[in-house]
Amino acid sequence: MQAVSIEIIDNLPVARQNVEIVERKGTGHPDYICDAVMDAISVNLSREYVKLFGEVLHHNIDKGLLVAGQVEKGFGGGRVIKPMEFIIGDRATFRAGRKRIPVVEIVKATVRDWFRENLRYVDPEKDLKIRVVLGEGSVELTDIFKRKGRIKGANDTSATVGYAPFTPTERAVYEFERFINSPAFKTRFPETGEDVKVMGFRYGNELDITVACPLIARYIKNEKEYFSRKNAVFQALKRFASEFPFGRVVVNLNTLDRKGSGVGGVYLSLLGTSAEDADSGQVGRGNRVNGVISLNRPTGTEAAAGKNPVSHVGKIYTVLAHRMAKEIYERVDGIAEVYVWFLSQIGAPIDKPKHVSIQVIPRRRLVHRTVERQVRFILDEFLSGITIFTGELVRGEYPVC
Repeated sequence: MQAVSIEIIDNLPVARQNVEIVERKGTGHPDYICDAVMDAISVNLSREYVKLFGEVLHHNIDKGLLVAGQVEKGFGGGRVIKPMEFIIGDRATFRAGRKRIPVVEIVKATVRDWFRENLRYVDPEKDLKIRVVLGEGSVELTDIFKRKGRIKGANDTSATVGYAPFTPTERAVYEFERFINSPAFKTRFPETGEDVKVMGFRYGNELDITVACPLIARYIKNEKEYFSRKNAVFQALKRFASEFPFGRVVVNLNTLDRKGSGVGGVYLSLLGTSAEDADSGQVGRGNRVNGVISLNRPTGTEAAAGKNPVSHVGKIYTVLAHRMAKEIYERVDGIAEVYVWFLSQIGAPIDKPKHVSIQVIPRRRLVHRTVERQVRFILDEFLSGITIFTGELVRGEYPVC
């Protein structure tokens, strides 16, 4: 490692700033689908590489596009006219020595399994087309995997950032979506789709939550029933909102709705995701690896989902930065917030980043020497355990959306 900088800075923590804006895209959102599915493909491919060769081979499954289909829907149901199409791109290793890896078969099975397990109203055999356009990797990047050594070289020059802790607003937005897409909520309200989007706006000590959540057409016989079911969902969300530590929480649900406009004035879905006919999805446009899109926080440019878990620092350092920030916050006393930046250099071993920058916002007066000693110790722990960490990434132990 060439350089480490550790600063104590006198900034106002985000939770104490006057305005905060946080977003989360839920399970059925097309962007979330792309991130989650592409990362699942990487995990399953990695598992196959390890089974056949004892190690993860070159791949990057981080270019994906979910193309919206076309449906006909109305009160009481509808039909799929044109299925959604999932395009999976970038690079993978298809053959090593005399062994062939069934990449395309693994990709298609993973996509169908994910849709089957997470979107109740999508039939992945009928409602989804899958196009695999993966190619072989470049000589330079595949060569990284032939070089001797337990620790791979970075396959990119990139910068990442992580932070801790969650603010109450970030926590509320995250938990709102998880609540609506929980098994218990779906049992109680089976008419709610998975394409949930939550936007939180905090002004002072008041939180305004706007939720978009479609109702499934087969359960809704007419406009009156739509607004009756919507009100029941709304009341459940209001009760849930009362649990959060704000002076006041305002909940808004499906604000585009207009009574008296029929099907055009309500948010109906046939399959539970707007990818059925309204909105396409793309890798990297969804949540950050900690599950939210927080506009008050610094953010990197890397899309972690689907990147190679043993050499692509865009994934490794992004997840590592958030985990390390959390560890510093929990173990170093007197911290209000902490930010961790990693800078890599292509070819350098992943346990030797080019630069690590750590900024600490104190909750009370701190002694710089003491903080620096504790933070460096934690940093050394993380970097010395990098192969254990990448093994955990290989197994998919850290969600990236």
